Amino acid sequence: MRLVILDRDGVINEDSDAYIKSPDEWIPIPGSLEAIARLNRADYRVVVATNQSGLARGLFDADMLSRIHEKMHRALADVGGVIDAVFFCPHGPDEDCDCRKPKAGLLQDIARRLNVSLRDVPAIGDSLRDLQAARSVGAQPILVLTGKGAQTQQCLRAEGFGTTPVFADLAAGVDALLAEQAGA
Repeated sequence: MRLVILDRDGVINEDSDAYIKSPDEWIPIPGSLEAIARLNRADYRVVVATNQSGLARGLFDADMLSRIHEKMHRALADVGGVIDAVFFCPHGPDEDCDCRKPKAGLLQDIARRLNVSLRDVPAIGDSLRDLQAARSVGAQPILVLTGKGAQTQQCLRAEGFGTTPVFADLAAGVDALLAEQAGA
């Protein structure tokens, strides 16, 4: 089984400093849903690993998060794509949990539940914490410049991520991943 791990906000959908608090605020980044569908057609399982501290902050509840994810799943189905699972951390940054990226707990949970090794699994994100979490479990960190990616790119070398692949968006990253797979 081939697997790809995606962050949500800033990778699949537009990000907001005010948080994505409702289905109306969940807006896919152009080309992201089609990119996921291309991964599915190439026999990749796609899972999402996302920090959702808006829950802890009281900005939305679990039912609203479920409704946001339902919209994402429906939009993907419309283009022939599917996300196999969404793993999320509901905690705030001060709660010292093990699942909030950059800690490894969320990704370790993915490995445990899917009974797979994450060694060299592509993990695509837009923030330093996404890359740090990926590296901590041996996954392959990949940066997209959407969301917070452009500002994250500025600190890659200083943070020890100088060789991290960087792509304009998820669609470009998926194109490269599938081209690499075809050449292997």
